[in-house]
Amino acid sequence: MTGTTRGKPAGRLAWRFRRSPLRRRSYLVEAWLLVVTWTLAILVSVVSGVMTAHAVERNVNGLRTGRQPVQAVLTEDGARSATAAEGVGGDRTWATVRWSGPDGTVRTGVTEVGPGGRAGSTTTVWLDDEGRLMPAPPSADQAELEGAVLGALAAAGAGAAVVLVGRGGCARLDRRRLDQWETEWARVGPRWGRKTG
Repeated sequence: MTGTTRGKPAGRLAWRFRRSPLRRRSYLVEAWLLVVTWTLAILVSVVSGVMTAHAVERNVNGLRTGRQPVQAVLTEDGARSATAAEGVGGDRTWATVRWSGPDGTVRTGVTEVGPGGRAGSTTTVWLDDEGRLMPAPPSADQAELEGAVLGALAAAGAGAAVVLVGRGGCARLDRRRLDQWETEWARVGPRWGRKTG
């Protein structure tokens, strides 16, 4: 009685590695190619995913360090944008604000402000190193989420690329095997066609 592994005959999953007079060398090459492909796919996907996640987080956190929050005064009431009215932008509105630049000059510009912004009230705006208005940088949690999502996508893409290359190698081995079988059959087939007697 043959041993079984989880309902399948023992050795069935690794039949290409078993010694047999009928096993071609290309089967062994294909088996090792599959092992290397899946090992590389896992390693490459993990490494690329982790590296991408860290790079994205570092980049997004760099945005936060390159921007400074400054108090600004609204010079007009906030105007609800069409996207905010449709529910896309939430409760954010656009308004003209006034602030003092790094050199002490008074500057004005249009930026998004919270709901209920009235002329004369204060709000926080974000400036770059040259004193220009910039969007608010993502929070640390948003940076982590963005890194995780983009890292997962990079991992899936890198792993899929390695698997596709491996499958291409297996397809090439299959074509080569079929060509060998055709050649061998052309040699042996005519002998089987002869009638005896």
